[in-house]
Amino acid sequence: PIDEYGLRRLPKWGHLRELHKSIRMCEHSLLYGNSTSFSLGPQQEADVYTDHSGGCVAFLSNIDSEKDKVVTFRKRKYDLPAWSVSILPDCENVVYNTAKVRSQTSMVDMVPETLQASKPDQWSIFMEKIGIWDKNDFIRNGFVDHINTTKDSTDYLWHTTSFKVDRSYPTSGKHPILNIDSKGHGVHAFLNDMLIGSAFGNGSKSSFSVHMPINLKTGKNEIALLSMTVGLQNAGARYEWVGAGLTTVNISGMENGTIDLSSNDWAYKIGLEGERYSLFKPDQGNNQRWRPQSEPPKHQPLTWYKVNVDVPQGDDPVGLDMQSMGKGLVWLNGNAIGRYWPRTSPTDDRCTPSCDYRGKFSPNKCRAGCGKPTQRWYHVPRSWFHPSGNTLVVFEEQGGDPTKITFSRRVATSVCSFVSENYPSIDLESWDKSISDENPLAAKVQLSCPKGKNISSIKFASFGDPSGTCRSYQQGSCHHPDSLSVVEKACLNINSCTVSLSDEGFGEDPCPGVTKTLAIEADCS
Repeated sequence: PIDEYGLRRLPKWGHLRELHKSIRMCEHSLLYGNSTSFSLGPQQEADVYTDHSGGCVAFLSNIDSEKDKVVTFRKRKYDLPAWSVSILPDCENVVYNTAKVRSQTSMVDMVPETLQASKPDQWSIFMEKIGIWDKNDFIRNGFVDHINTTKDSTDYLWHTTSFKVDRSYPTSGKHPILNIDSKGHGVHAFLNDMLIGSAFGNGSKSSFSVHMPINLKTGKNEIALLSMTVGLQNAGARYEWVGAGLTTVNISGMENGTIDLSSNDWAYKIGLEGERYSLFKPDQGNNQRWRPQSEPPKHQPLTWYKVNVDVPQGDDPVGLDMQSMGKGLVWLNGNAIGRYWPRTSPTDDRCTPSCDYRGKFSPNKCRAGCGKPTQRWYHVPRSWFHPSGNTLVVFEEQGGDPTKITFSRRVATSVCSFVSENYPSIDLESWDKSISDENPLAAKVQLSCPKGKNISSIKFASFGDPSGTCRSYQQGSCHHPDSLSVVEKACLNINSCTVSLSDEGFGEDPCPGVTKTLAIEADCS
């Protein structure tokens, strides 16, 4: 219910809050009462709790995943949407239904701001050496486990070796193939100081194999493989035994067969040179290692970037947009924002245009964002910013365009609500179940903008039988002509408002016999 920026996910936060309040109303009977269950229909059930003081609580459920039902309980009729549960704290009045969401929906946007450098020539770079920098840590015949070697002190472990060929390749248009098998999580492959490819596992299987066409020169050829982890597994059977790192490397497609490099002597180096010098810390005396640039190089692998930036305006939460970059690490004023990797999800990953809550949950249910980066914005706490002199440091593994990195403010720009006459109308804040009410209130819509903002315009309002979801509402065949004016009168230029479905402004019933709904979309500014 709370996102990574500390903002409420609405309607989930509001709907869950109402569920908690509803359960609290049932507390005494649930804890001290006796329970009975009985059928209300083929796929409908009542679970009733009664205590010695006369308290009674009922849960009415409909597990039919397709059809809404009307059930009779204690000589009263109750509407039960498909795959839903209604809560009756007094065995009479419905205060909550899982499918009838009264809470507003807040639409949150990432509003970009230019990554303003404090001075025009404040970009600096540091190029990582490909392969062994300084002295190797050890030489070993074959491969070692990545995690056991690095002890999680770094994501990175260099492996380097060399071999000779008596002629250049490819010949006759056929390229030799570099074949790499790894337990995970990723590898960047360099041949003669050139990046020739990268490969990664995935969330369900960290191990992978990759086959890369290569060009070989006559004589000595040097291979440098940068093995990477992207965190440690922390769940699953015997997860502490799950390793990482390279297992086999060979070159196929040679005239004399396959060159097996797995049994070669490999020189190892733990970590990166920039990590050794703590280039991400602004006060480590590394200024002489940075090379000033008026225009930083783009799409260059194994490059550190540094720039002084200004604080984004306002007090909205801030995200760092890394869509223009490949994969790496980022810091602000020495604080680790973390790993970034805006990897694109598959376009055919079974996404659905709309989400149907009904039916059993599965990991593939209600998927969205196919073909888009799995993560793009990275939260930067505002407390990490200084009034001036903020230093952003980025280490890029594969190559990207640092000039397109931007800050974005996370802003709730609009709010929506969709409430029908048959939704629970009881005010959970003030209702007293011990007091009988012969004239129950009508359902109502409640809208609220974030602190410091007001409802500036009403984008949509319809009292009748509208349909759709927030930002895509549509009028139905039944629509009250005064819907917009009633809502504007109640809500414009204030922070929050309430509109009852029995508001006198709606006047005559626009469509007798039809269950009316009020749908509203409003802008906040």
